[in-house]
Amino acid sequence: MVTSTLLRWALALGLLLAVAGCGGGPRQDRVTIMIPWSGDEFQAFYSVIRTFEQDTGIQVDVQATRALTQQLDAAVAAGAPPDLAMLPSVGAINEYAGKGLKPLDVSTTSYVEPFRGLTKVGRTTYAVPVKVDVKSLVWFDPEAPERPPTSPLSPRRAATWCLGLESGPTSGWPGADWIADILLADGDGTAYRRWLSGELKWNSPEVHAAWTRWRRLVDGSLADAPTRNFSRAAEGMTADPPTCSFAHGALSAMGFPDNARYDFVASSDTRRLEVSADFVGMFTDDNPSAEALITYLADREAQQSWVNQRGGYAFSAHSQVTRYDHPVQRRIAKLLRPRSGHTLCFGAADAMRPDVSAAFYRAVLTYATNPDAGDADLRALLTDLDAVQNVLGDADPDVSGKLCATLS
Repeated sequence: MVTSTLLRWALALGLLLAVAGCGGGPRQDRVTIMIPWSGDEFQAFYSVIRTFEQDTGIQVDVQATRALTQQLDAAVAAGAPPDLAMLPSVGAINEYAGKGLKPLDVSTTSYVEPFRGLTKVGRTTYAVPVKVDVKSLVWFDPEAPERPPTSPLSPRRAATWCLGLESGPTSGWPGADWIADILLADGDGTAYRRWLSGELKWNSPEVHAAWTRWRRLVDGSLADAPTRNFSRAAEGMTADPPTCSFAHGALSAMGFPDNARYDFVASSDTRRLEVSADFVGMFTDDNPSAEALITYLADREAQQSWVNQRGGYAFSAHSQVTRYDHPVQRRIAKLLRPRSGHTLCFGAADAMRPDVSAAFYRAVLTYATNPDAGDADLRALLTDLDAVQNVLGDADPDVSGKLCATLS
């Protein structure tokens, strides 16, 4: 069974505390965790959870929802949060720190940057990056005659993109990731960093140009995109006959079946990659079972098991997780390894305050839904986003300087 020495120690301590507190207090042999995954991603995660349950006898109640931010907000406000929750952004960690999120006594020293530094607010660790992704990828059918261009993010009118923007309450995020990726690939990457820090406004020439380039890139692929689920968009790439040629984003977002044909290239030749992470944080006190589960999820053995669960396409930022059974996963994982030479930059929306990123997603959806959107419409959307950010605030200054790291 997958149980490390550290976990055994944590569990032994937890069970002792549970026995000591048996005089009518809350049960300590169960834990609740809120997650955002469905389908294969959920099954991959739950396989790891089942091992924990079998090893420990602790029952894990998994609450799966695509509206995680909204449900977690409501649960915290009502004083009834889950023990643990997946936090999909750095912005969420900083929002909840001091507002329900508890400090952790879990080591993150084995995790590569920028993920490791983003688990802390000040000097205190509040979360662990248990699942990561690389977003700066362009996918294609290796058996198709058309190959991605040398610079896949340069507009090509002949190319047809597999595009889906629907994702329930977070619809629009695939386009937001793409726009951020375009800006990250521009020049030396300085504009991207300035945008994340709030120094560069939404209506600046650089950010405006990224939105415009994205619109030109996907202009012939927007029909039905706002209502097509993101995980089904790439189906058209290997359909008979194909309905689209290329797809952009993380492997886990593609929804490829096991027998699908696919390969990838980096979306630019800059060696700068947009990345993301799901962080797990703790929202309740005095539950040793919750502490044991978060320690387990952070440990190398559980991380190694997770990345090789069928269909989950997970990646780990743990430097000692190096075995990937799937050949495509293995190639992507090399981009995240120490000394890979790549610069990893956290996705822009994931670094923003949650309400700002939500406004970003809505603006993308509005822009994509209007087939006649012109420059004046875009200017109005970007002006509105500047107004939202002015009210809600920029990313935390302590965070903005840690969002990019070069693995040299």
